[in-house]
Amino acid sequence: MIIALSIFQKFTFFQQSFYIFFGCFAIALLKDLKIYVYELPSKYNTDWLANERCSNHLFASEVAIHRAISNSDDVRTFDPYEADFFFVPVYVSCNFSTVNGFPAIGHARSLLSSAVQLISASFPFWNSSQGADHVFVASHDFGSCFHTLEERAMEDGVPEFLKKSIILQTFGVKYDHPCQDVENLVIPPYVSPEIVRSTPQKAPLTGRRDIWVFFRGKMEVHPKNVSGRFYSRKVRTEIWRRFNGDRRFYLQRHRFAGYQSEIARSVFCLCPLGWAPWSPRLVESVALGCVPVIIADGIRLPFPTTVPWPEISLTVAEKDVAKLGRILERVAATNLSTIQKNLWDPAVKRALLFNNQIQEGDATWHVLYALAQKLDRSHRTVMVLNK
Repeated sequence: MIIALSIFQKFTFFQQSFYIFFGCFAIALLKDLKIYVYELPSKYNTDWLANERCSNHLFASEVAIHRAISNSDDVRTFDPYEADFFFVPVYVSCNFSTVNGFPAIGHARSLLSSAVQLISASFPFWNSSQGADHVFVASHDFGSCFHTLEERAMEDGVPEFLKKSIILQTFGVKYDHPCQDVENLVIPPYVSPEIVRSTPQKAPLTGRRDIWVFFRGKMEVHPKNVSGRFYSRKVRTEIWRRFNGDRRFYLQRHRFAGYQSEIARSVFCLCPLGWAPWSPRLVESVALGCVPVIIADGIRLPFPTTVPWPEISLTVAEKDVAKLGRILERVAATNLSTIQKNLWDPAVKRALLFNNQIQEGDATWHVLYALAQKLDRSHRTVMVLNK
């Protein structure tokens, strides 16, 4: 027991030392970074904010990043000639369907193409770099392919006019996929920081958790075949069939506005894939101190160099869903307390949340840090180095 505690203390010391070193290095790297935000006509962005869902649903990182950079006196420049990167604020995920309420993105490619035509005709910067130092956000299911169905997304791929740009996208996998055949950075889905911060007041982060395994969401008993694919590759169906009658599992198939309070009461939170591998449950679980159980083969997670995913979460192969009970029992009996201590590090939670004002270590800050490592794509930087 003394040896085990010593090992944990060493790990904690190493982790704290890493964050201090990383923070100092990142601050130095970001010190001179400058981003120019195009002032596009309101039809490309702010008109969509008439619907308040636009700025707070799971795809709202496109709004949050725009706001945070625009509000930054340190990073934002109003002189495009001193900019390292150019941010193109086009909101494509706020056209909510009148049928099912989900974002309809059939207009996305034409809207983005129109924006590129506008800035390339009005400014010299797109043409100077062929868009290589221009940044876009693609915060929906299959990222830079701009389609909601994977089969169609893969067929069409990344629009030709964006193939040299930088895409901030929630979609990412560790294998070859047409929707990441572009310079890309995996970002977290949007979760309201205000809701997250208010929830622990009702259920303290380290307080008693009376739900052992939690999942609330779509679980089809008889999944439909859509273009040769089944929702969640039948993973959620298998979870429901295997564990619906298991008292250790709190599984709910219907929506509930206050579900974050349920997450705050839970030890393990299941994060299975839907149509896409990523889910806002990843962020909600981490932010509310519930150990994420990731069930999405090959998923790429956001900010892997600074968020220690292997130390704060569990990954279960899709083929092993039937063994979930035994897997989680084994973790609970061995290293659960260590995982929870790592998970409850405030820096981990901070890294996955977007704020209206950039805060050191938050999600937008990590985006900027990633961009600062891509300065070789900046036309201005290359020109300076070649002088």
